[in-house]
Amino acid sequence: MTRRQCFHLAAALVLVLSAQPLLVADAKPPWLKPDPAAMQRWQEMRFGMFIHWGPVSLTGHEIGWSRGAQTPIEKYDNLYKEFNPTKFNADEWVATAKAAGMKYMVLTTKHHDGFCLFDTKQTDFNIMCSPFGRDVTKELAEACRRSGIAFGTYHSVCDWYHPDFPLTSPGGKVKRDKSDIAAYRRYLRAQTSELIKNYGPLITMWFDVPQQFDRAEGSENVRLCRALQPDILVNNRAGGGCGDYDTPEQRVGGFQMQRPWETCMTICRQWSWKPDDKMKTLPECLQTLIRTTAGDGNLLFNVGPMANGEIEARQIERLKKMGAWLAKHGESIYATRGGPFKPAKHVASTRKGNTIYLHILAWPEEVLKLPALPAKIVKSNVLTGGEAVVKQTAAGIEIAVPKSDRREIDTIVALELDKPAIEIEPISVSSIGQSLTEGKKTTVSNVYQKNAHYAAAMAVDGDDQTRWATDAKTGSCWLEVDLGKPQTFDRAMIQECVDYGVRVKVFELQYKDGDAWKTFHSGKGIGKNLEVKFVPVTARIVRLNITEGQSGPTIFEFQLFAPAARKATP
Repeated sequence: MTRRQCFHLAAALVLVLSAQPLLVADAKPPWLKPDPAAMQRWQEMRFGMFIHWGPVSLTGHEIGWSRGAQTPIEKYDNLYKEFNPTKFNADEWVATAKAAGMKYMVLTTKHHDGFCLFDTKQTDFNIMCSPFGRDVTKELAEACRRSGIAFGTYHSVCDWYHPDFPLTSPGGKVKRDKSDIAAYRRYLRAQTSELIKNYGPLITMWFDVPQQFDRAEGSENVRLCRALQPDILVNNRAGGGCGDYDTPEQRVGGFQMQRPWETCMTICRQWSWKPDDKMKTLPECLQTLIRTTAGDGNLLFNVGPMANGEIEARQIERLKKMGAWLAKHGESIYATRGGPFKPAKHVASTRKGNTIYLHILAWPEEVLKLPALPAKIVKSNVLTGGEAVVKQTAAGIEIAVPKSDRREIDTIVALELDKPAIEIEPISVSSIGQSLTEGKKTTVSNVYQKNAHYAAAMAVDGDDQTRWATDAKTGSCWLEVDLGKPQTFDRAMIQECVDYGVRVKVFELQYKDGDAWKTFHSGKGIGKNLEVKFVPVTARIVRLNITEGQSGPTIFEFQLFAPAARKATP
């Protein structure tokens, strides 16, 4: 019997799913709406553990993506025959999550490589057929319940191993000569049913890479999950964008309170275990959590266990230090909402009840200056220890903390208000004043894949975690901003995204004079955080003109500022 025949036979053994027809893309069936209480519980947790693991850990290469790339397909597909993680201990993994202050856990039950870490009846390509022969998903789910950790499953929508899935490795870019997508969809849903029925209740079904699944198919994936467990949450990768929450990957999401979101990010560089992989520092780890929460999101922080079943000692130690910090200051993270001050490079904020928690991450000046707050501050204290002098006027807020009381990672000042903090509309913050460009109309030469997520407006939204990006082969490009009326400015702040390399070589700042563009500043390179000063300019339309770039320049923020008010001399 061929592998395809085996898959078809296994799929025929499962119960026939509901014959209810799929809905058109514009429909909004009730099952697409999450249970409000379940969503609130999940948001209040704020911090979870992501686990990418499987036979691929024997190679030290990336899970799924290395199949057919760094590792030949035949060798990759047979790694499970050598996979015997005898030091796996579910209780120890859960204890690490608890020590880190994490409230939930999501395990990769099946990645794009098709290997299953659970006792599925749909295929023999699973952990029970390895030398280890134990259901790690069952053991982990039970350990989580014993310890009060919510448990969820990651399950790839695509499957580059399955003979009926139309695409295969490397990277899901190779089309199979023969496939049967209808049979594969039955297979996927049979496994989804197994996970929810046999390992639930689950906090979430975390789908990924929905190749060959449009919005109608994604809606059916969500419907099935809700039919089996009404209060389960489903992320936005079920197909066609269907799902309950967004999942920015390897970056902190932008400030967003209208729709729940969760940043998924690795503690090292690679999702699965890699020897000597570079690990994030403690400040990077904690400030990622702080910025994510301040943006009103959750953080799903990934570890990649080793081939023997253990989590690396250095990763455990880093997580424990995060947990120690949360044990002291968790009130400013758990069960909070983001804002009202939007995250900036130097400061972020969370809120709960009548309290705003200011997370001061750096001190551009000796006194922290914030925009005016439409509420009265009735009390303040420094959660991280020490004292603060807080001054509130109609013009804004000033906070001074002695250097001896400032903390390297985060100085937390709690402000108690005379009204609920959640009633305050989001407020943008800048270290050098109020930006003239924020929220203004933009025009741009190019947007990455015409994706609104990377539109020009993202560079003037006052959020330095969102960005304007251009297509990969773009060199020169420009961003225009209409200030609405002539404005005078003498400073600019430009933040380039350099996570994937420095891409801006030469740029100029211009203003429109009639039909002509006049340059008032030029420079070589931008980098992470460039502040430039120039002779005051008065204009309505301005342009960041990148005259020489490479590989698709991308800009976090482009801000212009009015001349600082000067005190009159006596």
